[in-house]
Amino acid sequence: MSDNTTPASMPDSSSDDERDILTTTGAEARRSSFGPSGAAGMPAEKSSNFRVTVRRLGEILGAEKLRLGIIAVLTVVSVSLIVVGPRLLGNATDIIVEGITGDGAIDFDELRNLLLFLGCLYLVSFALAYGQAYMLAGVVQRSMFALRESVESKLNRLPLAYIDRQSRGDLLSRVTNDIDNLAQSLQQTVSQILTSLLTLVGVAVMMFLISPLLALIAFVTVPASITLIKAIGGRAGPRFVEQWRHTGAVNGQAEEVFTGHAIVKSFGRHRDVERRFAEDNDKLFEASFAAQFMSSLIQPAMTFVGNIQYVLIAVVGGLRISAGAISIGDMQAMIQYARSFSEPLTRMASMATTFQSGIASLERVLELLDAAEQSAEQAPTDDPPPVIGRVLFDDVHFSYVPDQPLIEGLDLAVEPGQTIAIVGPTGAGKTTLVNLIMRFYDLDSGTISLDGRDISSFPRDELRSKVGMVLQDTWLFGGTIRENLAYGNPDASEDEILDAARVTYVDRFVDSLPDGYDTMINEEGDNISVGEKQLLTIARAFLANPSILILDEATSSVDTRTEVLIQEAMNALRQDRTSFVIAHRLSTIRGADVILVMENGHIVEQGSHAELLSRHGAYSRLHDAQFAGQTT
Repeated sequence: MSDNTTPASMPDSSSDDERDILTTTGAEARRSSFGPSGAAGMPAEKSSNFRVTVRRLGEILGAEKLRLGIIAVLTVVSVSLIVVGPRLLGNATDIIVEGITGDGAIDFDELRNLLLFLGCLYLVSFALAYGQAYMLAGVVQRSMFALRESVESKLNRLPLAYIDRQSRGDLLSRVTNDIDNLAQSLQQTVSQILTSLLTLVGVAVMMFLISPLLALIAFVTVPASITLIKAIGGRAGPRFVEQWRHTGAVNGQAEEVFTGHAIVKSFGRHRDVERRFAEDNDKLFEASFAAQFMSSLIQPAMTFVGNIQYVLIAVVGGLRISAGAISIGDMQAMIQYARSFSEPLTRMASMATTFQSGIASLERVLELLDAAEQSAEQAPTDDPPPVIGRVLFDDVHFSYVPDQPLIEGLDLAVEPGQTIAIVGPTGAGKTTLVNLIMRFYDLDSGTISLDGRDISSFPRDELRSKVGMVLQDTWLFGGTIRENLAYGNPDASEDEILDAARVTYVDRFVDSLPDGYDTMINEEGDNISVGEKQLLTIARAFLANPSILILDEATSSVDTRTEVLIQEAMNALRQDRTSFVIAHRLSTIRGADVILVMENGHIVEQGSHAELLSRHGAYSRLHDAQFAGQTT
């Protein structure tokens, strides 16, 4: 096992992009110090930032102001044409009624012209609505495209400390589910709310033009409608927030269990996993049920209010017709407007809950976007000199948790070309030491310098391009073996790739594969063995040709015979390079120039293998315990 003190189990490449994007690798093993869920920064059950989030949404949509303006104009014209329709139908009814009750002759020419004109209005309204829907889809998707890019860019700038405090599944849920939910919410609500609001205003105007008395009667039910909307919406909003919070938790658990499926089975803990999943799933069910049930109450409640309004208008309108104060056609239009008046209220109330769901998701995305970033990047170095490889630690202090110091006052000088082996018990700070060299974390105090230059003055990608890192935890992406080998050096020629494969003995198993170097590795990398994956990562480091080499238990997953071969290749690779080797098997580091023995963040001993054994100190105890264990 490699040292698990570090909260980073990283892919073995010096690529800055790879390091930034894939910082979640191995995070599950370290969440115990942050609670069982491993998640932080989740929204509270009740949103307290609704207005702020809506304003931020406006900023996200700000780049589409012109198109949103055009959409608004199209909507206004389309709704206006629709609103005029019932009044024209009422006029058509009056033509028929007057013809029947008058001289018995209906003016069919006027009726035909009026109906044709009405049909043209509806056709133009449909065309405008179609154009509005098309433009809105583009606005929403472009905005979500930009938001996803912002999230991806943010992930690249987040410090590893933030990633450590998050469940991987919850992070993925924010990047995928929450943004998708926001997109769907906007697509459904923006047009509907705007159309409903304009329809409500237009209908109210037309009702007052026909009969102020009946319009006032219709407005009597508005306070009741608003009260119901606020009461139901106020209860539904927090439940949508809770729903998406539990969705993230369930995703995190599912991702964790799928990743560690073999471990769960081997320890017989599937029942515990099922119990935990059932608990999280029950919470998600309860939150989702409550959110959906509360939101579904709006439509029947508004329908009930609308029916009361309809009855009042029908009764009073009938009396007004008998008194000759209003025509049958106007009464017909009034009834249609009454129905049209309640529908926008119902639609807006329904859309309000959908919008709340989208805002709840946006809050979770914004929490990610607003997270504190890693320290500012330095400007690229003009014509950087080649790295010689002298590394100096000067009074270095570092801790993952402020109140729990790990490395205190560390001083170390490593000369170019030296091989430094780092040993010690689990939790001593071995992997932390090399992660500090890579600037995966910033120091609390002190300095680490490379060739006399403080590493904090290096741009991260420039620093990491000089370092090759091979870890026990391998990472391969979905692609061919050739593409995975060339990941560390995209400009490598075919001959260079084959040479690296031959030196690291990758060619031994690749040549036996039907498709050779064109063999596809799936996204999980489980169609080749663990040892073969580790050989590929070692070959990738060879191909990158770094100035400094970091090996963290790089041969722990290969068999003994292969390990001997790899050690020979490692010895060749380490020539003229500064190398840091972390190892638990002391037999693999006997030839190191200097062996550092770490305990509790301090170097308690250093020297060659023979020197340390002769002192009968910490290294000697480790050596005796290890080889005694092998003989028992």
